Amino acid sequence: MALCVLTAGWKTAGADAVTPENGGFIDGLLAIIVDHGLRAESKEEANIVSHRVSKMGIRCEIACCDWPSGRPKQGQLQEAAREMRYQIFQEVCAQHRIGVLLIAHHADDQAELFILRLSRNSGVLGLAGMPFTSQIFPTYKQSYREVQANQGILVVRPLLEFSKEDMYKICQGGSENWVEDPTNQSPLYVRNRIRMVLNNLSSSTFKFELQALISACRITRTYVDQIGYSLIGDAVVIKDHGYAVIDLQILCPLKVEDICLMKFLSLVLQFVSQRQRQIRGNALKLLMDYIRTFPCKNSVTAAGCYLCPDPGSRGFRVLVCCCSDDCALPSKIEYFESHSQGQGCCVANELGEIIEAEKSYANHLVLDASDVHFLDVNPELVLTEAKKLNIIGESTYNTVLALQKQETAHFRSKTEVISDSASKHGVTPFSKSLQPGQFCYLMDRFILTWKLKTNTDNDELSGLVGYEMDMGEETRSLCCTSCVTGNNKVPEVRHMIESDWLYLAELSKYPLSKNFPQYEVESVNGTERIMDRTSLCLHYASVSAKQALRLLKSIPVAARRSLPVLINQQGQLLSIPSVNFKHCPFLMVHMEFKPKIPLGGGHTSFI
Repeated sequence: MALCVLTAGWKTAGADAVTPENGGFIDGLLAIIVDHGLRAESKEEANIVSHRVSKMGIRCEIACCDWPSGRPKQGQLQEAAREMRYQIFQEVCAQHRIGVLLIAHHADDQAELFILRLSRNSGVLGLAGMPFTSQIFPTYKQSYREVQANQGILVVRPLLEFSKEDMYKICQGGSENWVEDPTNQSPLYVRNRIRMVLNNLSSSTFKFELQALISACRITRTYVDQIGYSLIGDAVVIKDHGYAVIDLQILCPLKVEDICLMKFLSLVLQFVSQRQRQIRGNALKLLMDYIRTFPCKNSVTAAGCYLCPDPGSRGFRVLVCCCSDDCALPSKIEYFESHSQGQGCCVANELGEIIEAEKSYANHLVLDASDVHFLDVNPELVLTEAKKLNIIGESTYNTVLALQKQETAHFRSKTEVISDSASKHGVTPFSKSLQPGQFCYLMDRFILTWKLKTNTDNDELSGLVGYEMDMGEETRSLCCTSCVTGNNKVPEVRHMIESDWLYLAELSKYPLSKNFPQYEVESVNGTERIMDRTSLCLHYASVSAKQALRLLKSIPVAARRSLPVLINQQGQLLSIPSVNFKHCPFLMVHMEFKPKIPLGGGHTSFI
């Protein structure tokens, strides 16, 4: 409610903010009210809040949570509610083409998060808390246009410097009432326990020093980010086939702090694996040991990625590929139609301008390592170092330490050892059908679509010139039924496997061996006959296979495993669009490399 009061005042400060065309509402604002449906009175409260916010001149939308698997378990309720809430935010923003989402997190939330993460042994980057701005990328895309724009949603937390007490004063000053959620008083939830203890600490010195410590951590995180992004620009090359190459000859001689190198590796692996969350913990330690070995001689699998020496580099370069051997490869495929909506592109352009303007401002904020604290400090000693630097006093140190020990003990007493139930699948690849003209978004990185032509032209068959082929009209009007969508025969999409390479090698040997299977062909007028081993379609496929093999040799074996391919329902390879292989000249396949999460994890601002 405080955020609504301030935002309404900010937007109405300009001329013509409220016009009859807007129905009396403030132009450019939408309040999203989430009814989690977890309490009997939540629906009535949502309606009350909607009425109050509408009276401020802000258009409202109430979104109700759907729990198809039933109410979340008690220990997972708050986390599940948060996940659902942000999913709804993303859906509503996409529906209304909204690029900026304001969230009302405040300084007390930061303090709670600091204690929570301290009790979970977080390092200085985690203790920095929530950023002032950050990008989130929708779990699912709604259209081809959204994938192309790839701006995500800019989350802005304008109230991080305000206390909870300030929130009450803002509402009271605006003569606005609010609703208190009784769930926030339950000691069953960790945040509530920390909040209630912090509320009992009325010392202004404690609150000031705790916020000063959080600010020092945020400055450190800003510095680490600057170094991480700089290393990406200097030592990383991204290939259109979805993998990265790290140049150790550039990286290793640099005297980079471990914390900055870990951030760099986390950003690169997050991009290649397309995971929403950054890499942490044991995976990062494993990667640090690997990257510090120069030149690199071995391979390692971590955080959904496979790292190995770049062939021909003598271990001076490292390949980072999406790993498909342990089911870490994202197997989901999203489907959508092609929609061109100019307003959506306009939002993306405006959002891009906002981000670029902020980056330009941030570039002038060049931090020096001598002004940054905690770079080489063990996570367990951040508090001790803060006391040595006089960021916090003895009293604040003892209070925070007591809170940490209390919550750590509570956390450990509740921790259950959960067996790893993730089954190890075999090598059977995941695949899904794709209708002609439909777009799919494969593994959060490749856009793929296909269609059939009713005829082909000389340019399409130019590769067959000189192969003594019958190029007559009757021959050119035939295409094999493995490429045709008749009788519900729809191609499927999956990632490349070893047998695809072997199939191309066999197919490239023209004329084909007697063991190579025969296929039916169907003319445009529907006439069917058996296609022999010297037919146009197989001859075209053979030439295409030869060309594809040459291109594939330039792609490291590890990187080939995540390339998308089209197959028929019998599993026969139809197309590898990355290397322009097609089994039939009538088949048109289009593919683009469009990663959902950009390199660097999107825009973030901590100060």
